[in-house]
Amino acid sequence: MQLDQSSQISMQSSASSEKSDGVAAVDRALHVATTLANAPRGLTLSELANITTMYKSTLLRLLSSLERAGLVTHRADKRYALGSLAFMFGRSYEQAHGLKGAIQPILQWLVDQGTESPSFHVRHDRERRLCLIRVDSNHSTLDRVRTGDMLPLHRGAAGKVITTLDSAIQAQVPAPSDLIFTSFGERDPLCAAIAAPVFGPSMLLLGAISVSGPLERFSELAVERMKGLVLAAAQSATRSLGGNW
Repeated sequence: MQLDQSSQISMQSSASSEKSDGVAAVDRALHVATTLANAPRGLTLSELANITTMYKSTLLRLLSSLERAGLVTHRADKRYALGSLAFMFGRSYEQAHGLKGAIQPILQWLVDQGTESPSFHVRHDRERRLCLIRVDSNHSTLDRVRTGDMLPLHRGAAGKVITTLDSAIQAQVPAPSDLIFTSFGERDPLCAAIAAPVFGPSMLLLGAISVSGPLERFSELAVERMKGLVLAAAQSATRSLGGNW
């Protein structure tokens, strides 16, 4: 039996509507996941509703689906955060785009320019940052930072980069115009550092490139020279990882 023209139009309209609703649901779910990705401490349902401007009932349906997929987890403190699937995505992204492969040559380039020892730092939790990659300089005396070290998040140049930029992103305000940060004797009274941010796609803050070493070698002239080199390194790393400066 053939359908008349009005029935066909009705079915096409219904299919189009369902397709549109499905795409909209995916868009909303991705918006929720992206919001959580920009909130390292996690968010309550009320906070999510305020940021996304979605109804709580809508959010609960989306969060339930995201939880089943493992992309979101509902923690014991009643906050929502990214789940294990996000870690798998991140690991796959790192393998595909080579975070270490992109950063390590740039750190070596800094050493070849005669800077202090360069490192790449990422946020670990609310209080600490992780030294993910480290290359020692050619100087005879070095500061005591190694790959895998946990360092204070709120002290040191790299920590300033992460906390300042994360705060700007969460508050949805422009980042500081000067993206070079320095520290002199903050984390270690005998050491100094210079750092700049590295961004990924969609202005995601990936971490901070820093150079650090004995405070006595951070003369005014040396600091000005290394600032330019660190900034160039951060810009190069950002481009390599698909970000925009």
